[in-house]
Amino acid sequence: MPKKDGSGPPGGSGPGTGTGIGRGGGGRGRMGGTRPGSGPGGECVCPNCGTTAPHQQGIPCTQISCPNCGTGMVKK
Repeated sequence: MPKKDGSGPPGGSGPGTGTGIGRGGGGRGRMGGTRPGSGPGGECVCPNCGTTAPHQQGIPCTQISCPNCGTGMVKK
């Protein structure tokens, strides 16, 4: 209420009434999404030659080199 006399926006729709994300939002959090590559399981795949290797928890696939061609792998 700008004038503190009750003449603010009708229905109380001014600032501070939204449902923004903020703390406790609806996100899944770190590594908990449903997109490909999220989570601890899965495989590492070479984008160059298609070779696959099991993903090792705690080691990003991008830090693993393909055993066939040496290219950095990606998570499948």
